[in-house]
Amino acid sequence: MIEGVITDEFLSQLFPPERADEFFEALYGGAETGAFDIALKLRGFNESENLLFLDFVLTERPGKCMACSLTYGLPPVFQRHPVININGMIKKIEEKLKKDWIAEEWSLGSTTVVSKDINCIPLVIKLKRRQ
Repeated sequence: MIEGVITDEFLSQLFPPERADEFFEALYGGAETGAFDIALKLRGFNESENLLFLDFVLTERPGKCMACSLTYGLPPVFQRHPVININGMIKKIEEKLKKDWIAEEWSLGSTTVVSKDINCIPLVIKLKRRQ
């Protein structure tokens, strides 16, 4: 049900690939300094707790080095950065789920290393059924 609504296509529109360049432009004054691309992916939905699990997937760019010291500090930056705009994304997710769900709260987890060139920052959204 949720997985059929929150699709890869929707998430790609919600957080388009060029947003990574915009983020690095705002952060460093140039997109070319960015060491990784950023994508938003669905990890799953826990029906018993109404938790929607998404991941910001950070993928190292060719010829760049995605230092863990950089990515470990990103969750608090992502939480408040206007280019990332998590609050805006949450509103659009609510609009997409408008018939059935509202977002009660959200949180970012710690950066996890998936592989040498991929890190993830979990985004967990607590949903509540509309009355």
